[in-house]
Amino acid sequence: MLESAILCPSWRCEAGASLIGIILADGTVAFSKDRIVIDEAFVEVARQGRSPEKRFRFSSTCKRAACIQWTEGECCIPDLIIKEHQERGPDPNEPFVLPECSIRPRCRWHLQSGDAACRACPEVITDRSAERVAPALSAD
Repeated sequence: MLESAILCPSWRCEAGASLIGIILADGTVAFSKDRIVIDEAFVEVARQGRSPEKRFRFSSTCKRAACIQWTEGECCIPDLIIKEHQERGPDPNEPFVLPECSIRPRCRWHLQSGDAACRACPEVITDRSAERVAPALSAD
C-alpha cells in the first residue's frame, strides 16, 4: 500500500479530514461505517463550545515523520493504547467483535498492530487535556 494512502485514526478537526466517530457519554467512540469528509462549515460549528476532539474522532493522511507521535520508524500510539487497554483488565478471552470502521483497511494503527489496536481504539479520545473554564464575568 502506498504510504500516502495510510490514514491516522486520531487527527484534528480541520477541513478535508474525515469524521469517523462520535464520542459517547461513557467515553467510548461510536464509529461510523462511512467516512464523512468535513468542510469549513462543519469545522466552524464544531469549534463552538468544547474542543471538537473531545466530542468526535477524525482521520486524515498519516503524516509519518512530520507527526510528533512518529518514533523509530512507526507511530507510537498503537503500543500505548494497547498497553492501557490491557492494564484496564478486560478479559482477553472474552469474545470481541471489531467495531465498524470506515478506515480499517488503510488505518495506520491497524496496519501496524492488527486487531489489538482495534480492540483499544474505541477508548481513544484525541483531546485528553483538561477542560478550560472561562473566567467569570464581574457584575461590577
